[in-house]
Formats: sequence, structure tokens, C-alpha cells
Amino acid sequence: MTRSVTTGRLAVSAAHAGAALAVHAPGLAAAYEAALPEAADVVGRRLRGALVRERLVDAAPGDHFHAFHRVEYAHSGADDPAELIPPGLPGAAGLAAELRNAVVNLAIAMARPPQKAAADPDAQAVAGERLAVAGHNLHPCGRTRLGWDTSDVLAHDLEAGHTRLGFLAVRDDTHLGDDVGAALREAYPQLPEVAPGFRLQPVHAWQRDAVLRTRYRDLIDAGDVRILDAELDAVPTAALRTLLLPAAADGSRRYVKVSLDIQVTSTRRSISVASTRNGPAVSALLHRLVAGDPGMDRLLLMAETAGAAVPAGSGRDMAAILRDGLTGRLLPGEHAVPGGALPFVAAKLVAEFAAGTGRINGTAAAGAFLDAYARLVLPPLLRLTMRGVAFEAHLQNCLPTFLGGVPHRLALRDFAGLRLHPGRLGAAAGALELWPGSVVGTDDEDVLRAKIGYTGFQAHLGELVIRLGESHGLAEDAAWRIVRAVVDEVYDVPGAVARADHAAFTAPLVPHKALVRMRLAGGGDEYLPVENPLHARA
Repeated sequence: MTRSVTTGRLAVSAAHAGAALAVHAPGLAAAYEAALPEAADVVGRRLRGALVRERLVDAAPGDHFHAFHRVEYAHSGADDPAELIPPGLPGAAGLAAELRNAVVNLAIAMARPPQKAAADPDAQAVAGERLAVAGHNLHPCGRTRLGWDTSDVLAHDLEAGHTRLGFLAVRDDTHLGDDVGAALREAYPQLPEVAPGFRLQPVHAWQRDAVLRTRYRDLIDAGDVRILDAELDAVPTAALRTLLLPAAADGSRRYVKVSLDIQVTSTRRSISVASTRNGPAVSALLHRLVAGDPGMDRLLLMAETAGAAVPAGSGRDMAAILRDGLTGRLLPGEHAVPGGALPFVAAKLVAEFAAGTGRINGTAAAGAFLDAYARLVLPPLLRLTMRGVAFEAHLQNCLPTFLGGVPHRLALRDFAGLRLHPGRLGAAAGALELWPGSVVGTDDEDVLRAKIGYTGFQAHLGELVIRLGESHGLAEDAAWRIVRAVVDEVYDVPGAVARADHAAFTAPLVPHKALVRMRLAGGGDEYLPVENPLHARA
């Protein structure tokens, strides 16, 4: 743990947030001050590991490497994480500001009291997400909130437990896409009707007040966009721009993903027009691919049912996507665990698994649990990749469910980051037409495989393997032999695609997404080769 946060630029940022807390949440001030050293250490440890993993600094003598060139550190070695950035790197100043922002917001999150116990599966999933207080399991900027001040964090961040969904009336010829507002009115009839020639469009309350009122003053003055007084209570998820809405009259729950023009991790969280138009079409494609395929009968798709945008300015600031929830779709006793919470509850899940199977315990239980979990996750995701769909299957997008302690189903959400290969999809694509310039479409099989390889194997299963080693002494080489056996079984089918994918995923080196290099460059995806634990045969 770092010793203190008393000097330098981090101390300035921390003091600024502390002064705001003294005004807006004085009851948190002492806990925030106490949490700052640990928050700085958490961000620093993640940065230190990423710098070594991405070969921006050399490993120290005695460093222990996990799979995929990953190093875990017990201490960051610096009071301010930004001090770890090698001098002279282009983009270092911007990354330093992001890291300090992450430290301050992580300390605020750590200081906040826990929320009350949740009831239905969707509320329980959001509660589970709060266990991953540092955010993304590999990104040092998991708590970056550039664009929000401390009062915004208090009002709208994950730990707030509540926020507000606002609404606009948008003239028909200014609106593009589905009538998201009409779909919401069916579930929430208390929402206002709009005048003929207008559509009801949901927006995040912060986006409405901090962005739209000034940036789109011309549309508001012209009457093309009207800001309404209506609001709907909502719960922020870990994604922040995705909000859980109240239970509808029939008990079902929905999520709405709305533009939020702040930077979280590497990205400003507004929504492209392409995402609003592709989401429902891709959801329909996925349901066609999954239907009737016994190899995918354990997938539970959280469909994106409607999407719309206002193509003015950037076209990204007033977009919204409606998504199905889990409530009412699970079996009695089946519970969903958000992937982000998986590292924090893995030991408990193994204990439940051992009790449920009644045969094993200890290290053997951890191995059997990993085998069952890999057989839940990998076959459908790898089969879909062979057919042309590579999910962004990192922990944040996956919600495995468990029944009697046994991995049962895999719920998948947020389809904006997946990749589609038209050549592999072939006739299965049907009438799918992606929005022009969409990044989800690719003709490059390496790009397709890199998406599922990094998210599914490295960020997802790689995290679980490390945590099972910590809790149950499961050796990593044994764990990856278990995973390799599942991979071999999936690809034990005829065909050139299966052979090519198997060779790529078991090659000596595989591409790793270089998160820090991407922040320094300020551009798109960047990958580096790392050693692959799946290369060695069982």
C-alpha cells in the first residue's frame, strides 16, 4: 500500500475532490481520505502490471509471470501512479491525468456505504457489479470519469444506486431509428405523450443538463428538440450509460443504454448512430444463429430491441438503445453473477459447486468447477466465432448463471463491441445490413479471432484461473490444460475454419490488447503478441 497522498499533482486532485465532498457529502470525507492511499495503490498496481505486460518497462528480477505475460504486484511502488510512467513517452501527460482521476473516483467509491440487498435478478446483478469497485480487471483507468465533477460522481456513479432518465420530444425529421419512447410508454404508461410529428427520446439526466442544453441550443430554440420535464427513476450499472429501469406492470425489467459524454477507461461513452441501428438487427441475427442449435442452447441473449439517434452534431449525443433484462427469464433457484463480480465470489461458487455435486472439495473442486465453467462459456462462443460472430466476451459483458452451484447458462449483453465476418456468416446473415462504416463488420479473420481471444481467454478465463489459484491452490498449468481440453473438443469437427481457429487459439503467441499503449497513442485498438498457455498440449 502507498504511504500517503500528500504531495504533487495527485494531492491537488485529491484535495479538490475532498473540498467538494465537504460540501456535498461531508459524511464521506473521512472515509475518502482514509481510502486514498489504497486507491492510489490499486491503480498503480494495475498500471505497473500493464507496463510490464505491454513491454513499456522491463520486469524486475523475481517477478512471477502468469499466463499471457501477466504480472500481479503486491504494491505499486509509488505514491502517485503517474510516477510509474516512463519519462518521455508521447501522451504521458494525458494518461497521468486519467490515472489521477481514477484514483480520486476509486477512493470516493470505496468510501461510500453499501446499498441495500437487491430483489430480482437484474437488481442483484447490479449489486454484484459493485463488488468490482476498481472497474475493469486489467485497465488501470477503470475508475476514470473525465467530464464529471465530484457532485456528478455522487449523483450518478455506480455506488449512488440511483439516477434519473430524462426525455426529449424530437421532431420526426430530426429523429433516426425506432420509436424507443413509444416502446417505453408501453411499459411505463405514466410517461408523457408527445405532440403529433414528434418522438419521445430518452436521455441521461446528466447528458440533458450538462451537454444538450448548451451544445444543441440551436435545435432547442428552433423547436426541433424539446426538453421535457418528465423523468424516470433508474439504477446505474457498471457501464454507467446503461441504466436499469423500474419493474414494469408485468414485473419485467429493461435496460436503456443512453449517451453519456464522459470518458470511462479508454472511451467517451456517447453512442454512435451505427450502434443504434445495428443493435436490433444484430440481435435478430444472433437469435437466428442460436435457435435450434443444441451447442448453443445454454446462451441467454439480452436482446437489443430498439435503437434511435438524433443525427445532429456528432450524431452521438442523443442516442439510445433498449435492452431486455433477466427478470422473469430464470428458473427457480437459478441466479446470475455478473462477470465483473466473478473474481470476488469464485471461492464461494466453488464451495457451492462442491456441495451441489457432493463428490469433491479443495483443489479438485476448483479444477472441476473450472472444467464445468469452461464448458459453459467456450463451446457456444467458439462455435459462433466459426460461424462469423466473435463476441466481446470480457467479464463486463457476461453474466453466467448457476443452479445448485453448477454453471448453468451464459447471459450475454451489449453487442456493440462484437465483430461480424460476412464471409463466415454467408447466407446466415440473411437481410442483415450494417450501418455504413460500422466497425463491427470485418473481412479479416485475425481481427475476428483477436476479439474473442483477448476478451474470452485472457480477460475472462485468465482472471478466473488466477483467482482459483489464490483461493484453492489450483496450479495454472493444470488449469490451462483443463481449458485446452475443452478447446480441443470444440474444434474436433471437420472443416478448414475449425482447423484454422484451433491453430490460432493454440499458437505459441496470441494477440493481447495493449490498453496503456492505446491510451498513450489516443487511437484505436492496438495488440501485442504474448505467450499462450494453451499452446502446450494436455
